Order: sequence, then C-alpha cells, then structure tokens
Amino acid sequence: MPDTDDLGGSAPDADHLAVAGWREWVSLPALDVPWVKAKLDTGARTSAIHAYETEEFERDGVDWVRFDVHPWQRSALDSVHVELPVVDRRVVRSSTGHEEERLVVVTSIGVVGCRLDAELTLTNRDEMGFRMLVGREAMRGALLVDPARSYVGGRPPRAMRRRNRQDEPAS
Repeated sequence: MPDTDDLGGSAPDADHLAVAGWREWVSLPALDVPWVKAKLDTGARTSAIHAYETEEFERDGVDWVRFDVHPWQRSALDSVHVELPVVDRRVVRSSTGHEEERLVVVTSIGVVGCRLDAELTLTNRDEMGFRMLVGREAMRGALLVDPARSYVGGRPPRAMRRRNRQDEPAS
C-alpha cells in the first residue's frame, strides 16, 4: 500500500529525494555562475535572484531581459552579464508583505548534485542575507530540506568563499 500524507494524498518517496541543508552553495550552469550562496526556502513558492542593471528589450518579437548577477555579497567581483527570454511577469509578496511586480526567467540550478529547472524572479536582494532564494516549486520532487543542516553539497574553495566576504560595495 502506498504511503499517504495526513490529507489522504500520495506522499513523496523520501528515499528517492536528495537531502539539502537550509542554505547551500549552488551553481547556475547555464548562466556561467559557478557559485552563489542560496537559502532553500520551502515557505517561498518561487525562486529569486539578485539582479543588477535590469533592462528589458525585444528580440525577434519576444520579450527578453538583460541583467548582471553579482554572486558575492556586497561585491561586484566576478559579475556575470546575462540575457534571457522573459517567461512571465508576476506580482510577488515579500516576507515583509511588500508587493512587487517582477520579471520571471527560466534556468537550471545545480544543488547537492541535482539539476533543478527553475523559474527565477529578478529582484533587488541587497538587504537580504542571500543573493538567491530557491523556492519550493524548484525543489518539488527532487530535494528534501533538512533545516538542521547547512552546506550538505559542499563549499567552494576557501579563496572563492573569501570573495563572498568582500567589503567592496556592489556597483
């Protein structure tokens, strides 16, 4: 007999899900971003990334966006310029209750050895503790988040981690 949750639906088979901590170093391989510290947040539906210099444009009749990703907190080191098609625009409510319309793009996220396809909203996360938030829609069916653990998937080399601690203001 299959497992069921408290509501009578099928429960995911936890034996087939990768385990991740509440915070992880992730990669964005399609964007050439090898490391960015992310919070894995089961309370957030959609994933979000800190995007600088966001500019919408049209290419072959399709809406696109160009933006810069600064993978390190408080630093513009290793900035990556990105251009992606816009797949949606959504009003997102932050944890403080503030509503904001955001552009949505799709890319892959590498975390604890898994590749997740995710919709990312583009926003200013300067005041947040993490440049990226991985929401439950991206993790569904692939990850089990253990809130007592961190960096299950490992960490970048020490020299790379130090870049995340730079005091250089982001430009």
